[in-house]
Amino acid sequence: MFAGIFEWVKSNANEAFTRQSVTSILNDLTFDDFEKYYKPAIDGQISCTILAQHDSIYVAGRYNKYSRTLSQTPWIIDGVRKADTSVEELIALPISKLVTAKDHVFISSGREDVDVRTLGRGRPFVIEFRQPSRVLYRSEEFLTIQHEINMLTKDIRVRDLQQVTKEESNQIKEGEEEKTKCYEALCYTNIQIDQIELDQILASVSNPLIIEQKTPIRVLHRRTLMTRQRLISALSTTVIDPYHFRLRLTTQAGAYVKEFVHGDFGRTKPNLTIILNRFVDILELDVLAVNIDFPPMLSNENETR
Repeated sequence: MFAGIFEWVKSNANEAFTRQSVTSILNDLTFDDFEKYYKPAIDGQISCTILAQHDSIYVAGRYNKYSRTLSQTPWIIDGVRKADTSVEELIALPISKLVTAKDHVFISSGREDVDVRTLGRGRPFVIEFRQPSRVLYRSEEFLTIQHEINMLTKDIRVRDLQQVTKEESNQIKEGEEEKTKCYEALCYTNIQIDQIELDQILASVSNPLIIEQKTPIRVLHRRTLMTRQRLISALSTTVIDPYHFRLRLTTQAGAYVKEFVHGDFGRTKPNLTIILNRFVDILELDVLAVNIDFPPMLSNENETR
């Protein structure tokens, strides 16, 4: 009987027999048309079950990460947990006490390594809570949760915590390739260098600088092997002593900053080791800014670090 309906739908598909065309036809299907091809035999009583559930709700904000031993998401390898907690858990678990839901999905605008801090106004994130018990919340409720999170630990800080729509939450992934990020790195070189020499060398570097990066060795186990082209701009340095300097740079999203500094055995070209013509390595890295206009900045910021 269902085969008859299938043939009817197929014959009425004016365009290609696609999911969209079938859905359009079925939306216009009348009961009389349906009854021509399928008449269910009903003998006695029937029962049905109706399941109703809320659509997901979305909670957005920005987080700072001050620890160099804290992963963004739970760090589990071969079923063994490598750290007690994570950025995701420190944020999502307190919110889950307010937003009771079946489960949640944590999404952020990029991610930092375990040993990298995120400073400035922080990194944007969205948490999708699936099948929540409620869908409407007051802004004051999230402000209370934000305060609780910030009092719970010194490893992270949350700001601009708020409920957003599904459409607004999509902004976190829109323009993924176009957005920029600002970094500061503490670098070491084995040959002495001074501020004048650094400034002269960097003045000769094109701006923006186009680099090509093969998938770094350190992430090759979980990333596709390919060569990515990225832009580096706004390079500047401050010498600390003859062997150490701070590097500030703005990059296109997706650039591997550590590999730009040391070269990753020649897998990133050009790199700072090539540019300065000496060995350079990175000792510390901080994210200073993630340049995306999301979520909206709230005016209730009264907590300072």
